[in-house]
Amino acid sequence: MIISTLLLVGALQVPSTNIADLSWMSGCWTLTSGPRTVTEHWLPPAGGTMLGMSRTIVSGKTTEYEFVVVRTGSQGLEYVAMPSGQPGGVFKATRVSASEAIFENPAHDFPSRIAYRRADGGLIATIDGQVDGKPRAVDFAYSSGGCAK
Repeated sequence: MIISTLLLVGALQVPSTNIADLSWMSGCWTLTSGPRTVTEHWLPPAGGTMLGMSRTIVSGKTTEYEFVVVRTGSQGLEYVAMPSGQPGGVFKATRVSASEAIFENPAHDFPSRIAYRRADGGLIATIDGQVDGKPRAVDFAYSSGGCAK
């Protein structure tokens, strides 16, 4: 059983720095919409990190990929994204529970927020922020499975 770890420091809540609190993200997750398939695979926490990768295939061709490391940084858990064709970014955990994790970097263009939550046996990833001064959010509602063996 994973127990949410939030420390109360004055009036501030400080998210967990225990990478094991994210073990519920582990596994292989897939989303298919028309000719587009997105697969995201998370290795279980080990050695103080979680490693993730995703690949988007449209009509049989890889169009995007991303490598991610979740690690313990000096101020808590950090989500380090390395997307294809774009500069990487570091997002700090602002909330970690037994079914949700939120990582934010207000200085990043888009997204400035990355969230994961468990729902109905699947995993929902949401990226959001501002695009041309307007709020934008994209949800990825993944089902379990889809990784090659």
